[in-house]
Order: sequence, then C-alpha cells, then structure tokens
Amino acid sequence: MLLNPFYPFTFLKINSLKATIVFLSILLIKSNLLRLKGGLIGGLFALLLISGILASTTLALGSLVYAYNLKKKSNSDDNQVQNLDAVSV
Repeated sequence: MLLNPFYPFTFLKINSLKATIVFLSILLIKSNLLRLKGGLIGGLFALLLISGILASTTLALGSLVYAYNLKKKSNSDDNQVQNLDAVSV
C-alpha cells in the first residue's frame, strides 16, 4: 500500500472543517438562546407596560365615578328646602 504524501494536508483540512462545524453550531445555539431570552424579556416588559396602563385607566375611571357620585349627592342636598327662621336664644 502506498502512502499518500498529501495525507497531513488532508488530515488538517478535515479537522479544520470539523472545528468549523462545531464552532458554527455553538454560535447557532448561542443565537437561538439569546433570541429566546430577548423574547422573554420583551414579553415581560410588554406585560408590565400593559398592566400599568390598565391600572392607571382603572384609577382614572374610579376617580371619575367618585367625583360624579359626590356631585350627584351634593345636588340632591342643594334641592332640599332650608328653614331660615330666626333663631331664638
């Protein structure tokens, strides 16, 4: 059997391809994990913003209803006839 004189170059070429494949696989996994982490953080941030909007809207609506009830109650008190007779001491 004859020895191939280019065998060391072939060996280096194959091993460098294997190393490149491993390196690219690691980068692919890393990018997928970063994308997943970014999506999770973005989703939580959006949920926080939406809950803040809902809380502020609820607070504003509650204050409007409270003000309306106060106005309605004060209007009903104003319509009562007051007895303005002189006070005897």
